[in-house]
Amino acid sequence: MPRTILRDRRWDHLSDPANHIRSRGKGLPLPYGSKPRRRGFSQLLCRSLPSPRIILCLALIASLLIFKVLASGIPSTYQDIRKFERSLPQHDLTEALRKGTLYLRVPKHVSGRGFNNVLQESLLLSYLALQTRRAFVFEEYMWSRSPLPYTLYDFALRPSRMPLNAFVSGPIAGGHMPSPYSRAVSAEFWETVCPPESRHIISSADQPSDADGIVILDWWIERLEGIRDRCVEIDSEKIIFDFLLFGDTRVLSLWQGLSDSPILKEFRWSSLVQSAIHHSLPIIDPASFRVALHADPSSTLSGLVAVHLRRGDFKGHCQYLIRYNALYMGFNRFPEMLDKFTIPNERRKENLQQYYLEHCFPDVDQIVEKLRQVRAANPGLKRVYALTNGKASWMSSLKRALQEDGWRDVKSSLDLKLDSAQKHVAMAVDMAIAEKAEVFIGNGFSSLTANVVVLRMAKGLASASNRLL
Repeated sequence: MPRTILRDRRWDHLSDPANHIRSRGKGLPLPYGSKPRRRGFSQLLCRSLPSPRIILCLALIASLLIFKVLASGIPSTYQDIRKFERSLPQHDLTEALRKGTLYLRVPKHVSGRGFNNVLQESLLLSYLALQTRRAFVFEEYMWSRSPLPYTLYDFALRPSRMPLNAFVSGPIAGGHMPSPYSRAVSAEFWETVCPPESRHIISSADQPSDADGIVILDWWIERLEGIRDRCVEIDSEKIIFDFLLFGDTRVLSLWQGLSDSPILKEFRWSSLVQSAIHHSLPIIDPASFRVALHADPSSTLSGLVAVHLRRGDFKGHCQYLIRYNALYMGFNRFPEMLDKFTIPNERRKENLQQYYLEHCFPDVDQIVEKLRQVRAANPGLKRVYALTNGKASWMSSLKRALQEDGWRDVKSSLDLKLDSAQKHVAMAVDMAIAEKAEVFIGNGFSSLTANVVVLRMAKGLASASNRLL
């Protein structure tokens, strides 16, 4: 065998001669005579620093991101609404002590989640306080526990915390309560009227699990009736009304009492939400605008169907629902509602997924077909309002398809004219419009839909006017 071939094979076990250079002379000698020169510290430092072009590129990207964030606007701090809350008559300390008002607070409330998760919990907690003749302590809406006033979300600033009265009014936010019930107070006032040494703290660890809503409520009523301390705080080691309850028909056992209570009878949207509706309703429903302004709360916008269409990240949530064979939210499963959801006996994963997505994340054709069916049952419907977080391009394609199917007008959340303060309560504005629509078509897996159904039924609207995708 030629000698050159043997010599070359001495290096077969080395992946790269350069690796041998970095071995600091250990192993076989290099097959060439030059020795690697040792670089000085300054040379290594210069080589490790990014080039000016890279620095410039990174600076440009950072500038564009900052511009995008700032272009979304600086959110309101809602100081006017906070001032309004502090001025509520029940926040007069002298008068509160004189009357001997009793208070109930559940400080470990829902946070970091959507407004409707907070709303559904607040409705039931305030109902519990009412049943025990205590003033409910309402909390801020907390998106983030950050100490900063704003949180960066989806390349835009949003308030970390907002006063509840930015969204709603009525009993759950310190509004009017008929005698003999006490009006709710803010968590800020609680800190004054109930200093730490005066608080009777009880645990929720022993409350019933997997029980009907009414069983949980009665258990708490019995427990709280034996406590005469002025200030009671529930340490929520176990959530009183958790997401499992709201996702189950067990919550329906609370409906009769809740629907007849001031909690729902006196429910109102905030002045901020109402002002947004005042400015947007002429766009959505010009014919009914003047009538709606002066009509009673149970009146509807004739000819309007509102449809709740979640897009964006909700498709991922739908996959989660499929994995756990989830059903509709509890308040979307009233027995008298026309649309039901039953899990088919389907072994093929693809077919099951298609069935879920049709109800959870329908495409344009499926939405058009559903609206066509609802219009056939309600011939007076002429206009569509879509509650949606979908992109403008997707909404344009849906609007075009609906108009081709005979709908006179199609508007959506994207058509609302909102100022900087109203922008962050846009979901509540959508809900207020859906509440007044002649017919509402919701997403059965959504807490927003469940809350709209609750508000519509509490106002006495026909159950047949509440439909589901």
